[in-house]
Amino acid sequence: MDARNARNAVDARNARNAVDARNAMNASDDALRAADALRAAEGAPAVPAAPAAPAVPETPVPTGPRPPRPRVRCRARRRACAAAAAVAVLVATALLAGAGAGRGTDGRGTDDRGTDGRRTDGRGTDGPRPDGRVPGGRAAAPAAAPAAARYFTGRAFDTCDAPSLAVMRAWRASPYRAVGVYFGGRGRGCRAQRQLTPGWVASVHGLGWRLLPLFVGSQAPCVLSEAKRRYAIGRTPWTQGTREAGDAVRAARALGFDAASPLYLDMEAYRIGDAGCAATTLRFVRAWSREVRRHGYLPGFYSSAETGVRHLERERRAGTADLPSVMWFARWRGVPTLEAEAVLAAPAWQPHGRIHQYAGNVSETYGGRRLRIDRSLVDAPVARVRP
Repeated sequence: MDARNARNAVDARNARNAVDARNAMNASDDALRAADALRAAEGAPAVPAAPAAPAVPETPVPTGPRPPRPRVRCRARRRACAAAAAVAVLVATALLAGAGAGRGTDGRGTDDRGTDGRRTDGRGTDGPRPDGRVPGGRAAAPAAAPAAARYFTGRAFDTCDAPSLAVMRAWRASPYRAVGVYFGGRGRGCRAQRQLTPGWVASVHGLGWRLLPLFVGSQAPCVLSEAKRRYAIGRTPWTQGTREAGDAVRAARALGFDAASPLYLDMEAYRIGDAGCAATTLRFVRAWSREVRRHGYLPGFYSSAETGVRHLERERRAGTADLPSVMWFARWRGVPTLEAEAVLAAPAWQPHGRIHQYAGNVSETYGGRRLRIDRSLVDAPVARVRP
């Protein structure tokens, strides 16, 4: 009697195990069908169903004595059924996860990260700080010069007021083929600029002249020119430089100077031995250069060779970031040279990045038209003018 009861208990447990196995297989089939439905809703092809496993017959509960079954078969069946159910669940889970592949965390197909893994949406970036450094102590690399920049090699002149079209036509008899124009800035000496309009820019360019846009913004607090001291850089040089760079870009666009044009910041001579003044001026220049470059223009810098140019050459050798891309140095010795400037190392602002202003405040006449000008030798970018 006890032996028969024991056999009946074993058979009942085997029956329950078989039912559980069949339920597990049915659950895995349901999971696969749910995954296919989800993939179909998202436009993904359904995964072909695996061949149906042979049905496990329901074991009836015995009513009479039966010979005992080897316990190892029951264990093997339970293990096989459990393994099959686990595999099916894993497959369904993988399919469900794959259905969401290719969608970003915001559901728009991207997680707003660049190719280097950093966010590009402005949230959590590790971009350079205003001092030109990035976390980790590395210097921020300056942006590359626009590939579409146009270069000019030859002689140029600049004068305070843009000359009339008649004068520009007459001066085609001169040795000059480029002209500097003071297009903006709060420190500009000749503010009226009655001739300087988009029409003038297009017409002069059409006559064959190449244009060098000059922006006279805020000046060093220790500027030597007494007339310029009222335009001294304030207490927030980085912010001020960024703002004035935006002003320069807007003024350039309004006149028809296209992206990839150089914009030359005119910084008159200052006392570079004044450490505080030099630091303030440098922050202004770097902020201005970075912002101009960010807008797709090319930042240039004009100053005297012995002050502003010497200062920036020192910073270049130190590896300071966000320096101008073109150097226009004033040394009035009467003989033009681009290669032999004493304060510039041979590779500095080379190639196609130098302008030498070699004479100033001289008068010349061509075609019966007289102008008071500064003279320069150029191997540098010139303005791109919209047609």
